[in-house]
Amino acid sequence: MTQAPEDRTAVHVDEFLPHPPEKVWRALTEPELIARWLMPNDFRLEVGHRYTMRAEPVPGTGFSGLVACEVLEFDPGKLLRVSWADGSDGGSGLDSTVTWRLEREGRGTRLFLDHEGFDPDDPGQQMARRIMGGGWRRHVLRRLDALLTEPS
Repeated sequence: MTQAPEDRTAVHVDEFLPHPPEKVWRALTEPELIARWLMPNDFRLEVGHRYTMRAEPVPGTGFSGLVACEVLEFDPGKLLRVSWADGSDGGSGLDSTVTWRLEREGRGTRLFLDHEGFDPDDPGQQMARRIMGGGWRRHVLRRLDALLTEPS
């Protein structure tokens, strides 16, 4: 069996969440909920809205702790696409997109996350891709699921 080559330009995550798409959508689009599982922000569900998310800087990686985003596209309950870039002047140069797609699956939701736009020839961006890939899979989506599991 041949293994598909690694996509050095993106992180792809396919995750089942045992929660209805409506509940997952709220967690992806309500600023106070986003802050609880991802980062504090000034998000607004409006194409063209530019917003900032804030986290702790990560010395040695070039991550300033600021993420500059813009809502690029959405289809209520199904798709959210945002730009994602380091928000500092001396950032990594990463100019990427994060796309969330939701599909109903039984009583839950199949969540597809695509974080695209990493330069395969830039060592700093490849380090960021590896770190963010692990972060999306092992930390961020677990925090999202934990938030969704809390009583409403």
